[in-house]
Amino acid sequence: DQGLDFSRRLAEGGRRIIAPSRFGYLRSDYPADPSSQNQADAFVDLLDHLGIDKLPVLGGSAGALSAIEFALRHPDRCSALIALVPASYTPGRPRTPGPSGLQEAVMQEVLGSDFLFWLGLQTIPSRMIGTLLATDPGLVDAAAPVERERVRAILWNILPVSRRSRGLLNDAKLASNPAPMELERIAAPTLAVSLDDDRFGTAAAARHLANTVPGARLVVYPTGGHVWVGRDRELFAEVGAFMASL
Repeated sequence: DQGLDFSRRLAEGGRRIIAPSRFGYLRSDYPADPSSQNQADAFVDLLDHLGIDKLPVLGGSAGALSAIEFALRHPDRCSALIALVPASYTPGRPRTPGPSGLQEAVMQEVLGSDFLFWLGLQTIPSRMIGTLLATDPGLVDAAAPVERERVRAILWNILPVSRRSRGLLNDAKLASNPAPMELERIAAPTLAVSLDDDRFGTAAAARHLANTVPGARLVVYPTGGHVWVGRDRELFAEVGAFMASL
């Protein structure tokens, strides 16, 4: 549901969108190996089931990890790669220490409780925008009403968080210390997009991706945070133009 919401502008432009729930989200299983590589292989199983030979893959944030792996592991099935605010490897990035046992227990408790998550949305929305969405709450306050509503919907549509908790926790682990990938092997046309003030630091990852993938295109906006506040129409116009050029 989140993938469909994020890509609605592409759908409005006539594109068919296939938005799988990745491991641990909603009704999807959570296998013993929930790695980005295994997720990419599962995408191929889905395409086989749907009778689709080849298509562009778009992944955002931690979802960009499995999208990149799809382009690497299954080049015959990937016609293009689009990485939005990618939570992928950046050279020289300090290793992020994992959460302590207490911190992990708190995260599991909050992400496993729809009530606690709802309470946070009601009482500390700015803090949740700043932490969960890695975006300056002041940007949201100053944005147009339609953009304020879009950001609000992103947060509220995480509910029921209890049916996404395993996926969210797995993504947090994968994105906290992403491994280097052989990006130079990617043959598909590639677009990397990020924003300089993304608090997750994905602008550096997007630049590394664009500098390493042969012929890749890079777009970095100065402001907008992790959820590109005030840039939604502009960003997806860029994505649409890239896809139309293929």
